[in-house]
Amino acid sequence: MGMYHLIHYYKFSPIEDLHQFWLEQKLRCLALELKGRIYIAAEGINGSLAGSQENISAYKNFLRSLPKFFNTEFKEEECGYIPFYQLKVRIRPEIVSLKTSAINPQQETGEFLEPHQWRWALASEKDYVLLDVRNQYESKIGHFEGAMIPAVENFFDFPQWLEGSGIKRRQKILMYCTGGIRCEKLSSLMKQKGFAEIYQLKGGILNYAQKEDGAHFKGKCFVFDDRLAIPINPKETEPISKCEISGEPCDTYINCANAHCNRLFLCAKEAAIQMDGCCSENCKGSAHKRPLNLDAIYTPYRKWYQYTGEIIPRFNKSAI
Repeated sequence: MGMYHLIHYYKFSPIEDLHQFWLEQKLRCLALELKGRIYIAAEGINGSLAGSQENISAYKNFLRSLPKFFNTEFKEEECGYIPFYQLKVRIRPEIVSLKTSAINPQQETGEFLEPHQWRWALASEKDYVLLDVRNQYESKIGHFEGAMIPAVENFFDFPQWLEGSGIKRRQKILMYCTGGIRCEKLSSLMKQKGFAEIYQLKGGILNYAQKEDGAHFKGKCFVFDDRLAIPINPKETEPISKCEISGEPCDTYINCANAHCNRLFLCAKEAAIQMDGCCSENCKGSAHKRPLNLDAIYTPYRKWYQYTGEIIPRFNKSAI
């Protein structure tokens, strides 16, 4: 059993004074010694935090004590270490970016399916479109059997992808994402565009894994913390993707050790050692290559942090 607790949560609820709300969140998390990231926007809050069980419980009580967030739902798990380097609390235009202000998930979204209802639908029904509402690098290492995997690199690319997807507005659509927030945003947009029958997995893959042991899911689930990927279905543990260097089965991501590149790519341990943590020979010869820690190959590199006694500056990626 892990000695720390990790929570994922979001809530669409209007926030009027963003700076005051940001300050309250920041100060409370610092006081509770929590690490992770929180995004705040006029539409609500989206966060992942880790800390002691006692302090995580205190934070949950704090957020739920706020009138507009009293019914916030949390997905909680135990872990043996805190999978975040620091605390980040940011004000953003959206808590998950679809780059449109014309939708409001509080008014209309797809219908929620509880994990047991989702499992039943996948096992019993046939006439539906199963849609993975995540970025391609996420679905590449794990997804539900038979899912449509959009070739998108960013969530805000989905509206454009949707136009050429071939999905008909009268088709029954089952959609899922990691924690549920992207489904709420996209299903709201799709409802606005006339898609009539949309169902979304409540709490996303993470909630489903806890409630239904990940049935019908193959591979691992990409997560936005230091773990990068976690197992979902104990019966489907074999990698479904391949190392981009060696071609062998692999579901482990690393960032290129060249700080000018920093590309996220699939890489087996042996290949990582061979390439010194880099994605190409060019990067391997870079003067800005960060050291590879052989004892912690899959510990994410920190962008622009201290390596070998020097501060690596924020680079102009256009100069790569």
